[in-house]
Amino acid sequence: MTAPARTHTTTAGIIRAEEPVLAHNYHPLPVVLAHGEGTWVEDVEGRRYLDMLAGYSALNFGHRHPALIEAAHRQLDRLTLTSRAFHHDRLAAFAASLAELTGLDTVLPMNTGAEAVESAVKVARKWAYDVKGVPEDRATIVVAADNFHGRTTTIVGFSTDPVARTGFGPFAPGFRVVPYNDLAAMEAAVDETTAAVLIEPIQGEAGVIIPDEGYLTGVRELTRRAGALFLADEIQSGLGRTGRTLAVEHERVLPDVLLLGKALGGGIVPVSAVVARREVLGVLHPGEHGSTFGGNPLAAAVGSAVVDLLATGEFQRRAAELGVVLRDGLTELVGRGVTGFRARGLWAGVDVDPALGTGREIGERLLAEGVLVKDTHGSTIRLAPPLTITADELRWALAALERVLT
Repeated sequence: MTAPARTHTTTAGIIRAEEPVLAHNYHPLPVVLAHGEGTWVEDVEGRRYLDMLAGYSALNFGHRHPALIEAAHRQLDRLTLTSRAFHHDRLAAFAASLAELTGLDTVLPMNTGAEAVESAVKVARKWAYDVKGVPEDRATIVVAADNFHGRTTTIVGFSTDPVARTGFGPFAPGFRVVPYNDLAAMEAAVDETTAAVLIEPIQGEAGVIIPDEGYLTGVRELTRRAGALFLADEIQSGLGRTGRTLAVEHERVLPDVLLLGKALGGGIVPVSAVVARREVLGVLHPGEHGSTFGGNPLAAAVGSAVVDLLATGEFQRRAAELGVVLRDGLTELVGRGVTGFRARGLWAGVDVDPALGTGREIGERLLAEGVLVKDTHGSTIRLAPPLTITADELRWALAALERVLT
């Protein structure tokens, strides 16, 4: 039996205490955070850091946004969980406001992003059998290479990342992988068995990969012609991150199904949702799908407060305006340690000259400068600060990046 962990107060002591009792499924930077406010966090020894990751976009509104904390506190004093065996007084308002925000009709509330994706896969298959008339057990879903939709066995089964996939088979059939940003390849993969096309409008984990203008419009037209559903995974790209409420809005595209998560919980509770046309989610009947915590009162209260913040348009405008500052700053670093970058709104994938270090090493150097980022493949780092960041804070972070590169 594992002995109880002793209480530790230093960074090194806390990290050592984790080693024997935590699964090693993450490799965090060597910092132990204890407090957060807005765009800043503080470690257990009192050092402050500018958060340029924002929980992979789960903290779009910063740490402990007052409106979200107030909504959570208010609901904690009333009711936190009923399960879906009973109705509660917060769910209808949350679903209605989220449907209105996205321009769709119906909401299936879940908890994590992976749950939302799994739910959408089930719904797409059920729709294919009940509505499109695909023979039972023959439905296919077309996905893109270099995708990241979650960590369940179904999802990693259609990943092309060997680290995510290797050692976890056998995998579920029914998925066809095509190159991202390649409409011709997608069209060749779509046939009468195709239930849906599932893509990220911008691929986050792959390094903030932005498709060519017209790609999303092409996917929408292709799925409409083929009588298939368009499933857009906006779990990272949605809810203000790119300067619009949804990344698909940059091409004025409305998919049949939206997958939302991360920022929907305000960085307080896990909240995700499948939002779709009524006739799509209408294929589900009682008992066919569910979640004990999905749509719980606390989640609905916080989710409603998140939608209220987005309904003003303030955060979308901030992301668009400050995105110019981010792009301009990164442009100045190209050829000076940065070999290239991709940015939309307050979201960027930055490719660093491999001669200067891996993405992990750059992250460690930025940590010493008081800036938190996360690496992805090779020598690429991701920047996704809270949408509450100021222009001065953004320039300060870019100056730190310049120092560690030059």
